[in-house]
Amino acid sequence: MRDDDPTTETLRVEQLQRELAERARAEQAVTEEEEHAADRRADKASYLREKLEEQAQHPDEPG
Repeated sequence: MRDDDPTTETLRVEQLQRELAERARAEQAVTEEEEHAADRRADKASYLREKLEEQAQHPDEPG
């Protein structure tokens, strides 16, 4: 791993921050389309965060 590569924990925290920001954006959305898009982005960030958590728990398993 290179020195400038982010750690799994750093990536997990970033995804959590993105998820929370998108959930807030969904609540503030003016249109239903904006709300739906923000919810989808939040769901994606949540999914990626969960995968990073799995990877941290089992670092020797592939993909």
